[in-house]
Amino acid sequence: MTIYLDYNATTPLCAPARDAMLPYLEQHYGNPSSIHAAGREARAAIDDARDRLSAIIGAKPHELIFTATGTEANNLAILGLARAHAARGRHLICAGTEHHAVLHAFQHLQRDEAFDVTFLGVDEAGLIDPQQLAAMIRPDTTLVSIMTANNETGVVQPLREIAGICRTRGVLLHSDMVQSFGKLPIDFSEGVADAASFAAHKFYGPKGAGFLYLRAGLPIQPILFGGAHENDRRPGTENVPAIAGMAAAAEWVHADLDAEQPREAALRDQLWRAIAIACPTARQNGEVDQRLANTLNVSFPGVSSETMLMALDLEGVCASSGSACMVGSVMASHVLLAMGHAAESAASAVRFSLGRQTTPEEIAAAADAIQRILARLSPTPEHSDRRPYAAV
Repeated sequence: MTIYLDYNATTPLCAPARDAMLPYLEQHYGNPSSIHAAGREARAAIDDARDRLSAIIGAKPHELIFTATGTEANNLAILGLARAHAARGRHLICAGTEHHAVLHAFQHLQRDEAFDVTFLGVDEAGLIDPQQLAAMIRPDTTLVSIMTANNETGVVQPLREIAGICRTRGVLLHSDMVQSFGKLPIDFSEGVADAASFAAHKFYGPKGAGFLYLRAGLPIQPILFGGAHENDRRPGTENVPAIAGMAAAAEWVHADLDAEQPREAALRDQLWRAIAIACPTARQNGEVDQRLANTLNVSFPGVSSETMLMALDLEGVCASSGSACMVGSVMASHVLLAMGHAAESAASAVRFSLGRQTTPEEIAAAADAIQRILARLSPTPEHSDRRPYAAV
């Protein structure tokens, strides 16, 4: 039996998304830019998806730009907004704990396009100090990018407070919401951000679809060229089946959001209690009271992430880490290092992320597997108790 605890990496396709996609994979295969009947059918599917997605997030339909991935949406927002507003200023700010899709875009602007980028630090819990952000904003600051929830630790930032600061100072705010969508409620009619990025496969939709929310009236420069699609903002033939599936998945995941998140939080806490018994020196990483309900990031002292993940895989448990595997080496999580972790602690972290299909029985089985692994890797008295954890 495989126990999948890596939902932050990707999620299984939900049935409503699959059902929504099938007609556009089989009979309605027209190009949505064609003027004939087959093309109009495909265009209608895109327009319908745009209407449904915008209704969920409190946006206007024309404020959504469909992309292929969340990474593309992040790049379009950051590169496109920075370049479009460069005449007003070339100072940019982003958090040092952002996903690489954001960090690398800012690093490119700093290295190759003469932008001045300030990388904002976080405290040991992974939280940004809004007042520190306010102090870093300069007259030439045009764009701030702060992710809503961290993909590794699940830590949720005080985005409304950050948005208020940016709005008062006349600075644009972009947020990477790839990890938080479908887990936290959102309403752009309340001014939570000027731009935000999303990816379907993180909320039980298909891979190959994402979108960027861009507040109406904001100029942005395209980063791709070759067509007038998406109102001249993102050229390329739209992935009609994936877009249809994305809208269906978004509606499905939001239908019982209020009930599902406490359920996942209870399972997450069940797993942590079992880990704490099996390994008293284990450490939860990130602010525990301000994080996604499904995410548990744990450092296992003396056991590398790579070793733990391979052992878990052999036990049938799928998990992840914040480490980036390089040729012949493993780099510690940049997120945990930015939070002040020692390299050894950052390199021993494992991320468990739960989802809709996670059951109490799976959590109990995963806890037993972790106990067996720790007992095998560190046969000391603190790891020698082999009691099952089904009741924890």
